[in-house]
Amino acid sequence: MAQIDRSKPKRYKVQIWGKAAIGLYLWEHILEGPLNPTDMEAQWREGELQSGKVDFSFYTGPAVVQGHVPLEMNSLVLVLNGREQQKVSYSTRWLEHVQALVQSNTVSHVAVILLGNEQCNNDWIAPHLKRNGGFVDLLFLIYDSPWVNDKDVFQWPLGVATYREFPMIRPNAQLITSNRPYLCNFLGTVYKNSSREVLMNVLKQSGLDKECLTTAREKWVPQETTESLMRYQTALAQSELTLCPVGINTECYRIYEACSYGSVPVVEDVLTPGNCAAGPSSPLRLLKAAGAPFIFVSDWRELPAILERERGISQEQRVDRRRRLLEWYSGFRQQMKERFTEVIEENFFKTV
Repeated sequence: MAQIDRSKPKRYKVQIWGKAAIGLYLWEHILEGPLNPTDMEAQWREGELQSGKVDFSFYTGPAVVQGHVPLEMNSLVLVLNGREQQKVSYSTRWLEHVQALVQSNTVSHVAVILLGNEQCNNDWIAPHLKRNGGFVDLLFLIYDSPWVNDKDVFQWPLGVATYREFPMIRPNAQLITSNRPYLCNFLGTVYKNSSREVLMNVLKQSGLDKECLTTAREKWVPQETTESLMRYQTALAQSELTLCPVGINTECYRIYEACSYGSVPVVEDVLTPGNCAAGPSSPLRLLKAAGAPFIFVSDWRELPAILERERGISQEQRVDRRRRLLEWYSGFRQQMKERFTEVIEENFFKTV
C-alpha cells in the first residue's frame, strides 16, 4: 500500500477577477501581490501570490472579459462595483456568467467583493446570495451595511482611490521625520448646504485657512490630472492632519490616503442618510474595531480647539504619532489580508 506523503500541507487555488478598481486595493495594498505589466493603462494585468494555505491568482483590465479568462481552478472571487445603476447592470452580467459556470460544475465556490451603494441600497445582489437560494457563498461589502454578520457577509474597507491612480506609498524616514509646514489640509469638492461649507467657513472665520492647505472646488471631478494628483499627495505629505468631512457616506478614500502619508485623519463622525447600519459603533465600525488612531469630530466647530492643541505638540511627539499611524495602517492591511484568507479557507475548503 502506497505511503501518503504528509510532509507538505495541502494548498488551495483561488482565482480573483478584478472587474472594479477596488480590486487593485485588494491585490496591491492588502494582499501586496505583484501585477504585470505594471502599466495602469494595460489591457490585461495579472499576478500570483501565496497567503496562508491559498495560492491566489489575479486578473484585471479591460481585456478580462467573460469567457476569455483562463479558469484552472474551481474557486473564484469576483470584484464588482454596485455603486450606481449602470455599474449594477454591468456587475449583474458578470454574476450571470459566473452562475452559468456554477451550474455547469466548472466553479464550486464563489465570493464577491462589492463596492456597495453609498447609502447601502444593495438589494439587487441579495437574490444571488446562497442564503437566499443563490450561488454566492461569501460577500465582502464596503460601507456599514446592516447585512454584515461575519458569517457570510463581511465588511470590507473602501481603501484609496485606485481608480484615480493613487499609488501604494512605502513609508520612509523622510515621511516620518520631516517638518510639515501645514497644520491641516482639505482639497476637495464643497457641496452647497453641506458640512463641508461649515468646515470652510470655520477655517476662514478663525483665520486657520492660513495654517491649513485648502483648495475647494464646487463640482466633483471623477478623474485627477497628473498635476492635481501630485498636488493632493504633496498636501497629505506636508500636513499634520487631513480633514475628512462626510460626502454621501462617512467613509471616504481620503481617510485611507491620509493614513498612507502618516497625516492623521480628522473624521466627521456622523451617520449619513440612507440604509447604512445605525448602531453604537456606526459609522466606520470596521476602522473603529481595529482601533484607528484618528481624531473624530461631530461638528466642525470643534476644529479651532483641536488645531490650538496641535500647535502645542512638539516635533518629537508629531514624529512619534506619525510613526504609530503608519504602523497602525500597515497592521490594519495585514489584519484584513489574514482575515480575508482565513474566511476563504474556512468557507471554501472546510470539507476538503
